[in-house]
Amino acid sequence: MSQLFNIHLDNPQPRLIKHTAEILQEGGVIAYPTDSGYALGCMLGFSDAQTRIRQIRGVDDKHLFTLVCRNLSELGTYAMVNNSQFRLLKANTPGAYTFILNATREVPKKLQHAKRNAVGIRVPNHAVVQAILEAIDAPMLSMTLHITGEDEPMSEAWEIRDRLEHQLDLVIDAGHCAAGATSVIDLTGDVPTLVRAGQGDLAPFGLEDNH
Repeated sequence: MSQLFNIHLDNPQPRLIKHTAEILQEGGVIAYPTDSGYALGCMLGFSDAQTRIRQIRGVDDKHLFTLVCRNLSELGTYAMVNNSQFRLLKANTPGAYTFILNATREVPKKLQHAKRNAVGIRVPNHAVVQAILEAIDAPMLSMTLHITGEDEPMSEAWEIRDRLEHQLDLVIDAGHCAAGATSVIDLTGDVPTLVRAGQGDLAPFGLEDNH
């Protein structure tokens, strides 16, 4: 049965953040709020946890995880970023975006896009997530908490715990969580390409006409 932590959105309680980090570091799976809906998270290196997340989502191995990073410095460990990409990322992170970037060797092959060695990376604008990432001192593997066959991602902590308490180790409640998903932008080519329109503003990428 999952635990439920009520964590303050603006001033996350250090004791609860530490406990969250311990759950992740022991191979746990958590449901946590972000700046664009709830997500499922685990740490790199725990294949059982990754399998559990895929089972909850109802997806197979072809559905890729997003790597959630603290900042651009950490992002740079896992993605190859040129000067123009760096400027775009610097101006628009943290935020409600997932960026598709060319992966470095730090990203395990099975977490990369099979045909082009790319990885989805995200730097969320959410104090609780940032506190968790700081506590584990590493990125987190993540998927939007969107159950296959349902119209919208889940956005209420009580409902998540009610439905998934036997499949999760922890649900974090930090108050209201924005509904909807991130905007997904592919930066592997010469110009940004829109993969999915979501919460993040598309105008800085010259993609507003596609919204």
